[in-house]
Amino acid sequence: MLIDNVPLIVKAGDGGNGAATFARTSMKARGGPDGGNGGNGGDILFQGSPNVNDLREFRYKKKIVGYNGGHGTKHNGFGKNAPHTVVFVPLGTRVTNTDTGEVINIESVEKPVLIARGGAGGFGNVKFKSATNQAPTNRELGGAGEVKNILLELRLIAVIGLIGLPNAGKSSLLTKLTNATPAIGAYPFTTLEPTIGMFGKYPIADIPGLIEGASRGVGLGTRFLKHIEKTKILVHCIDITSDNVLKDYETVRNEFREFNPMLLDKPELIFLNKTDLVTPEAVKKAVSVFTKLGKQVFAGSVHSPESVDKLKPILLALLQTP
Repeated sequence: MLIDNVPLIVKAGDGGNGAATFARTSMKARGGPDGGNGGNGGDILFQGSPNVNDLREFRYKKKIVGYNGGHGTKHNGFGKNAPHTVVFVPLGTRVTNTDTGEVINIESVEKPVLIARGGAGGFGNVKFKSATNQAPTNRELGGAGEVKNILLELRLIAVIGLIGLPNAGKSSLLTKLTNATPAIGAYPFTTLEPTIGMFGKYPIADIPGLIEGASRGVGLGTRFLKHIEKTKILVHCIDITSDNVLKDYETVRNEFREFNPMLLDKPELIFLNKTDLVTPEAVKKAVSVFTKLGKQVFAGSVHSPESVDKLKPILLALLQTP
């Protein structure tokens, strides 16, 4: 089961309290103030990771709490700053503050993003010493860490999206282009969650099969349509043995139109799959259907190494389009 939408509470660590102490020696029962400052509380940070595919870690863990800063001590002992808590989430995770509406997108594996800031440590009584107050007894308590109610939503950042009706060969194509191992079978909805592999340096995702009415939640519905929004190019896989390849194509395009018309403008390659099961004449006829529409078409079979080898440079060229 793909977990791609999770409400969560994050609480950064509290700052440590400052100390109100006085130096004591064998010669003097009470000397000057020597209370140290408290340490800062730990921040909560989110960082993208290519090794995390969904949000299942948070299915039952509904709260993340940061570490508190250490308290100040005598002899000007400063409390330790708490370590920050770094939470790894899938690339493409959208973090929404449900109280303010602020949105943060986690799109990098290189730098963590601050989600909740830890509280500042409080000052010890040394900080309050002055010419008119040589023995202050006051100190500061540590500040509270930020608490935020957030919603995590998984939005894949695959550069290439494999789309099409069920059983068009998307999963099989993914295995040929990458080292990914999606479930493959000759029945609808074998793939129940997006699978990501690496085509060279480019993430490529097998988006579960779309059907008529998907934009209204039919079948696997809008939960997978949204993953297509982040892709740069689309490879529309169509079963060339279908009775009506154009209808199959338009079924998916109509769902795009209903869900988000901007998806229609993405660079697209139509991959007519399973050419090994039809005659050369049938291949030529199917290709002409789409060339007449001005579409870029490639006909081949995922079971043909030669076809896959010819497809690779075409995809790389598409990736260079503005």
